Amino acid sequence: MELRQLRYFVAVSEELNFGRAAAREHIVQSALSQQIQRLERELGVRLLERTTHYVALTPAGAAFLVEARQILAHVERAAQVARTAQGTSPALRVGIIDASYDSMPQILHEAQALYPDLVIHQVEAGVPEQYQQLLDGRLDVGIGRAALAPSGIASHLFRRDRLGVLVPRGHRFAELDAVPVEALAREPLLLAEEMKAPEFNQFTVEMCRAAGFTPAVHQGTVDSVHAASTLVAQGRCLYCVPSSCISALPGTIWRPLIEPASFYPWSILWRATDDSDHVRAVVTCARNMSERLGWLATADQPTG
Repeated sequence: MELRQLRYFVAVSEELNFGRAAAREHIVQSALSQQIQRLERELGVRLLERTTHYVALTPAGAAFLVEARQILAHVERAAQVARTAQGTSPALRVGIIDASYDSMPQILHEAQALYPDLVIHQVEAGVPEQYQQLLDGRLDVGIGRAALAPSGIASHLFRRDRLGVLVPRGHRFAELDAVPVEALAREPLLLAEEMKAPEFNQFTVEMCRAAGFTPAVHQGTVDSVHAASTLVAQGRCLYCVPSSCISALPGTIWRPLIEPASFYPWSILWRATDDSDHVRAVVTCARNMSERLGWLATADQPTG
């Protein structure tokens, strides 16, 4: 069994498409298919069901996928340990959802002050992608709502972020100090790209339904808060967004939501098996900053 065969199998399992998996691994599709077949012969089990129309994991394949990811993560970790032992600067790969949000930059600034030699690589990725990259070792730390985290991901809730709505200048909500959630029923609401932020979309929709209505969703989605603010500024829609990114959104007005007030839960995410010093340092910085700035004390009640 070769490591490349494990990588190819993981790629096919995640893409469920041999063509996309081959492109991701930078090999031709026929070679990737041959390597998967060799792996299956060596194991003596069928890992994938494949036809001309679909690819699916067998029960054996689903079980093997968990172990394969762990093996690849351990190999990557071993390489990192070796580089660190040789005297190279330690590196930390951190997932961020959107550069507009201020929580993770503040936490990393504090971590960098504690570890001046730490090299921090920030990777912009949606929460589902962060989960996957954490599990297979491509990320060390992530950030997001932990309610949908798969097994193998540990989390620490550090902030309940006041949710509000972005409106264009001149909108009737701009004259209010706060906007009742029920008032959004008569407005087109923009949602984030589902593949990137399903947990945030779910949170927004559930908030509206709890207020007694299903939101009228603006046709089309965006993959960044800045793109959303552009559409809002043009008067096309409104966009629900937490307070932690509003300083980076000129041209729009943010108003907190009330009746009820809503708070988006941010958690630090990491592999449950990762007990490295620098991951622990980031978690500790998040906890300390949360206590110092009262990031959890601002909410009247917990949110999932």
